[in-house]
Amino acid sequence: MNASHRFREESLVTVIDLDNISLYSFEARKMDNKQTKKLLDWYYANRRILPWREDPTPYHVWLSEIMLQQTRVEAVKPYYARFLERCPTIQDLANLPEETCLKLWEGLGYYSRARNLQKAAKIIVSDHGGELPKTQEQLSSLPGIGEYTQKAILAIAFQQPFVAVDGNLLRVFARLEAKRFSAITPALKKEAEAYFASSFPLERPGDFNQALMDLGELVCLPNGDPLCERCPFASFCKAKKENDPSSYPGKKTKNQKKSEDIDVFLLYQNGKYAVHRRDDSGLLAGLFEFPNMEKRTTPEERERFLNDKGLTVIEESPLDEARHIFTHLIWKMKGYRIEVSGNCDEYSFLTPEQIKNDCSIPSAFRHYLDQLK
Repeated sequence: MNASHRFREESLVTVIDLDNISLYSFEARKMDNKQTKKLLDWYYANRRILPWREDPTPYHVWLSEIMLQQTRVEAVKPYYARFLERCPTIQDLANLPEETCLKLWEGLGYYSRARNLQKAAKIIVSDHGGELPKTQEQLSSLPGIGEYTQKAILAIAFQQPFVAVDGNLLRVFARLEAKRFSAITPALKKEAEAYFASSFPLERPGDFNQALMDLGELVCLPNGDPLCERCPFASFCKAKKENDPSSYPGKKTKNQKKSEDIDVFLLYQNGKYAVHRRDDSGLLAGLFEFPNMEKRTTPEERERFLNDKGLTVIEESPLDEARHIFTHLIWKMKGYRIEVSGNCDEYSFLTPEQIKNDCSIPSAFRHYLDQLK
């Protein structure tokens, strides 16, 4: 039995969440079958040709959905191909050394996604015979598979009647219904889900979901004016009738990002550079980095810092400044190339080739990785 059951009575839609024993009720306007047909006809004529769509096995859909979280489609394509070349099956992913998994993921960011992907693969192999589960309840028990990903997998890979609602679909919903909101709430997601599910084509749930995804990304654009002349929903879009679609859903409340100063040190001796692994928890957990201090430093502070680790400064030269923007944080970095002597158990001194080929260096340090020589 699915974790949620939907009951429709005229325009009242009630969703009972059996997992949380809670009840949501709201008035839901309906799409009709003509509108659904327009959407699917538009999709078949304009859909994006994407590698995971051309062979939508459960593993391929799952892998692509995890990679696409907070990442552009074009950026994902080469990673998806490289990942499948190394791990063509879930069993291969489960058996992959973690460091290799993180190296394959290098540059995609949000490395917890890669760790959870592999954790889930191990569970799938041990508990589900190497096959991705086919129910929302079972999928929800796997690391890193949230509600949106669960529904996307079930609809696209298993052709089950679910609608996966994300920010793109909420924007489409807001414009179709001229509905303003500044924050995304569970109730809002339920309302949008009920709206789109009201004329769900049971025989083509995967195409329906992917059509809505493409509509949100290619036509009902988040920034700038939406391309209403290309939209299959233009004739009944309320925001378009108001001649003001770009004003919906309204301005989001943005949190001010905290910024931190980071001084990065490219320590080298005998043609090798120092790296070390970050802690197993917190930001960029378990990844390799160049030695650094979370402050602006003076030459004397850098020398004391290195002396405390058993290293002596021979020569120092400044490097360019760089910035890296995380979801909640901005790193303002300043670099130094420092020749050192001595031994330090905390750091590994490796050749630039070893660092680039074997160490998972997060993109936050990409600017300085490119300056190894």
